[in-house]
Amino acid sequence: MPRRSLPCLALNWQAIPATVLNRGPIESLCIIMYIYIQYRPKVWKHSFLFNKLSLCVNIKICFIWSVRICFPQFAGDGVYGGSSHNHYQNPRLITFPRQHQRSSSNGLRRQKRDWVIPPINVPENSRGPFPQVLVRIQSDQDKEIEIRYSITGAGADQPPNDIYIIDPVTGKMSVTKPLDREERASYHLRAHAVDINGNQMEPPIDLYIYVIDMNDNRPEFKNQVYNGSVAEVSKPGTSVMQVTAFDADDSTTANGLVHYRILSQTPHIPIPNMFTINGATGEISTIASGIDREKVSQYAIIVQATDMEGSLNFGLSNTATALISITDINDNPPDVILFCGFTFRDKDQPHTPNWNAVYRITGGDQMGHFAIRTDEITNDGRVVVVKPIDYERNNAFTLMVVVSNQAHLASGIPSSPSSSAAVAITVLDINEAPVFPSNPKIIRFEEGVPADTTLATFAALDPDRFIQQTIRYSKLTDPANWLKINRTNGRITTTAVLDRESPYMKKNVYEATFLAVDNGSPPATGTGTLQIYLIDVNDNVPVLVPQEALVCERSRHGYPVNITASDLDSEPNAGPYVFELPSYPSSARRNWTISRLNGNYAQLKLRIPYLEAGMYRVPILVSDSGNPPLSNTSVLKVKVCPCDENGDCTVIGAVTVAGLGTGAIITILICIIILLSMVLFFVVWVKRREKERQTKPLLIDPEDDVRDNILKYDEEGGGEEDQDYDLSQLQQPESLDHIMSKPAGVRRVDERPVILESQYPVRPTVPHPGDIGEFIIDGLRAADNDPTAPPYDSLLVFDYEGSGSTAGSVSSLGSSSSGEQDYDYLNDWGPRFKKLADLYGGGGED
Repeated sequence: MPRRSLPCLALNWQAIPATVLNRGPIESLCIIMYIYIQYRPKVWKHSFLFNKLSLCVNIKICFIWSVRICFPQFAGDGVYGGSSHNHYQNPRLITFPRQHQRSSSNGLRRQKRDWVIPPINVPENSRGPFPQVLVRIQSDQDKEIEIRYSITGAGADQPPNDIYIIDPVTGKMSVTKPLDREERASYHLRAHAVDINGNQMEPPIDLYIYVIDMNDNRPEFKNQVYNGSVAEVSKPGTSVMQVTAFDADDSTTANGLVHYRILSQTPHIPIPNMFTINGATGEISTIASGIDREKVSQYAIIVQATDMEGSLNFGLSNTATALISITDINDNPPDVILFCGFTFRDKDQPHTPNWNAVYRITGGDQMGHFAIRTDEITNDGRVVVVKPIDYERNNAFTLMVVVSNQAHLASGIPSSPSSSAAVAITVLDINEAPVFPSNPKIIRFEEGVPADTTLATFAALDPDRFIQQTIRYSKLTDPANWLKINRTNGRITTTAVLDRESPYMKKNVYEATFLAVDNGSPPATGTGTLQIYLIDVNDNVPVLVPQEALVCERSRHGYPVNITASDLDSEPNAGPYVFELPSYPSSARRNWTISRLNGNYAQLKLRIPYLEAGMYRVPILVSDSGNPPLSNTSVLKVKVCPCDENGDCTVIGAVTVAGLGTGAIITILICIIILLSMVLFFVVWVKRREKERQTKPLLIDPEDDVRDNILKYDEEGGGEEDQDYDLSQLQQPESLDHIMSKPAGVRRVDERPVILESQYPVRPTVPHPGDIGEFIIDGLRAADNDPTAPPYDSLLVFDYEGSGSTAGSVSSLGSSSSGEQDYDYLNDWGPRFKKLADLYGGGGED
């Protein structure tokens, strides 16, 4: 059978809102009948017999469900109503749907399909007792085999766990604790039927559990205080603000439907009910006229929100405060009180465009001497002077002042948008400073004005016409001290000649300042400036430029010299200039010539092919263009020098031109040669000293020589330096080859003699006192000239005597034939021989 032919069967019970299930019996029955009527036209589209059958079936089904919903105590379903006893004794039975059933002949026959399982509705906040049985799950196979029941899903074996449980034997499903719809509004579980071995005996069925809402939440405002505003003089019906409350209960039921109302208004001016509120939306608006900010600037309204569609008997309520500020409009024109200025009064809100004052002077001040400044804090006006006032011209004013607001006056206000007032101003006279009529005053004179010449009368006027006062004059600045002024009448005369070429002149103008002081109380001082323009006269001769020049001694090599002139005078008393060579001395015109280039420049060059190098003084006559012209003979110092092919002066020529004679030049050259010789000698000496150092290198510094020091030799062994030191290196070598190869006269006294020892040299009986000195000097000379000589600390052998030894035989020291000798001369040999002198000389005897 098509689904649309059975509209009541095809209804999805999940789609039936909980609102229907919570209605009364009569209202619920009407809603179900309405659903049937909505589907009725579709039934009529089929055959008459089929439609009659469908109608009967649908009426039956709808009647059964109406009874279950409206009268659950008779339907045996404790979920929707009835006593707790019936709920536990007779829970609603839910069976697994069957699609096929086996026949006795082991064949299959099709069975009518069960209807859709309606949802399970559980009210929230139930008081128990718990667990509370909701429904009973049953399989039609429990008569044949032992069945075990279970449920799965959120609320059973998934979080939140163990809210719903089921008896595995009886199939009774229960809820274990009170439910909160605001926490979770629905659950979806699946019921399972298996045998004792765990084999699935029935396909799982879906169980939908809906938590029925209870009115357990009050409406909550988003804010406890709401702020709104409305302009004064607003018309009734003007929207002000909106308040909003939220109810956590189901908004599709009366539990969550909020209704708003105004409980109170503070203040009650001009009437207690100035505002109204939309019960459904919470929008507050004006309901009466007469809102005046100058009387009430803010209203406080207590707003109540009640659920259950505003039922005061069953609904829950909450309150909030709405603060409504009255914004200002310019509905009050300004008032002006004249008291030492303009005192402003305005009833509108301070420091807003509706209150801010704008002052205007509309009359009595044609010259613009006054203005009005507004105090931003007090809004008062102050009359100020913006242009100097002359008491002698106008000693009183009457000003017309108009004041209005910065914002335009609101329409419909029966008042003038501005106020006006008149203010009288009296001008007080003060002592004004004297004034020079023309300042600065310019006069023109030719330069060279002599002293005691009257230039002008520089007098000042006193503006105080109604007071008789005298004026005295004095000089303030006079850079060149050229002027003086008469103290009483201001006449200016010169004290020196006025010179246009003075450094105190600036662009032909000389400037001086003077003071004019009256005898008022207190005295007033005025300052005047006098500018003297001096006209130039031809009183300065031209001067040749440059003063020195350089030319080549041969005219074909060099270049001409460009010359000009300088004149302190200005045009037309300066250039063009005339350059000439004077007739005296005659050498000037004989050796030189001048040719004019233009009005200011000329060229000087050699007339003769060659002129000896040297310094020449060439006189040149220069004349300016004044009337009459002035002339001046200037001397040009010309340096003539030898030049190269490029026309440049050579070095020798430059020296010659510098004015040095032949003797001076020779002296300079000799000094240079001597200096070079000294440098060369010093270099040679340094080289020789370096060569001597390389020939005889010193092993130690002479300052570190310890040969004359006391040496301690009583230590031996234990030191590193004693263990590895080879003393054989200091002994006389056995080989005499190096001695035999030496020439005569360079052999040292410490060397082994190369002749037989039986040969002794003949010594004089009495040696000369200088023999010892000569002996030492000879040994030193031999050692210095011997490149194979051992170092200072080498082993020197002096034990060879006899034939071939320069020491001779020592036996003569003890012989009686040696005679007495005088060793006092040892005292003259210095401190090193003092000990010998003491032993052998006379100083050792007492």
